[in-house]
Amino acid sequence: MLDSVYAMAPPQGGGEAGGGSLLALLPPMIMMFLIFYFILIRPQQKKQAEQRKLLDALKEGDNVVTLSGIHGTIRKVKDDIVTLQIADNVRIKINRSSIGVTKSEPPKE
Repeated sequence: MLDSVYAMAPPQGGGEAGGGSLLALLPPMIMMFLIFYFILIRPQQKKQAEQRKLLDALKEGDNVVTLSGIHGTIRKVKDDIVTLQIADNVRIKINRSSIGVTKSEPPKE
């Protein structure tokens, strides 16, 4: 019975078994980080840069859709506030960051 207990004990001395395990884990961790970077992080950064460029290029007369789904035409751009005409004689002020998409054709009425 005592022999089986000693047989399951980890080997003693020669500390290379413990030191090698940390170095063996490093390449898979690096590979996982690279995979996450190219699949998740980089595309998200590209999308944010594209959205930032779209918001910076807003001008009067652009047809847009807000993040809440309101369609309208930009009538005035002032710093971070955009005046959006959503119907005849109906204008709302929204934050520039709440605009989601610009459209090329005017809204159908």
